[in-house]
Amino acid sequence: MRRTVIISLGGSLIVPQPGYIDVKFMKKFRTEIINFVARNDNRVIIVSGGGRLNKRYNSAIQEIVKPSLIDLDWLGISATKLHAEFVRIMFGQKAHQQIIDNPTKKINTDKQILCGGGWRPGCSTDKDSVLLAKTYGSHEVINLTNIDYVYTKDPRKFKNAKKVKDTTWTEYFKMIPKKWSPRLNTPFGPPASRLAKKYGVTVSIINGKKVSNLKKVLLRKTFKGTTIYP
Repeated sequence: MRRTVIISLGGSLIVPQPGYIDVKFMKKFRTEIINFVARNDNRVIIVSGGGRLNKRYNSAIQEIVKPSLIDLDWLGISATKLHAEFVRIMFGQKAHQQIIDNPTKKINTDKQILCGGGWRPGCSTDKDSVLLAKTYGSHEVINLTNIDYVYTKDPRKFKNAKKVKDTTWTEYFKMIPKKWSPRLNTPFGPPASRLAKKYGVTVSIINGKKVSNLKKVLLRKTFKGTTIYP
């Protein structure tokens, strides 16, 4: 049976440090995605984040002027779109020729790989991923980030923080801030989480660097990470 999976690809996995694109990682990521879509005519929609590139531009502009939060958002969105174009081109003819501009509008295409970035101010790529799941009739989002698990508290600050393997959105809400603001650092943002619960979307949060782990999630095998259910 064909599956449509939404993958939220953290920008810091593409560009882990200024001036360095992790080509080795991207090659492995590309291989796993191509292998997956070859099975049962599966489809993958990849949403790229801005990562450190976004943070670097945001920090630099604030040393020059005092931009509005909306302008900072547009700057970040531009960073995500640069990454999205990079990912699209990486898949060549297997990908739809244009990146997704609006996650609420379905693109009619027979291509099995679609790529996108940020949409508009006040809307994180986490939220975009959930909106894409709804638009394309999927209930699966895989969030590739830089942590192995979601924890009950910030493990960098609290020694008694416990890793969470499986949980529900209701329980997850107790672990994160109630409000979202641009550049808020949480495993999966509050607005996106509320939408995921509303639309019945399951989100798997894994360390994106471990590409073999992504393969396990795609094949529905036991993996290292956290799964949040509706």
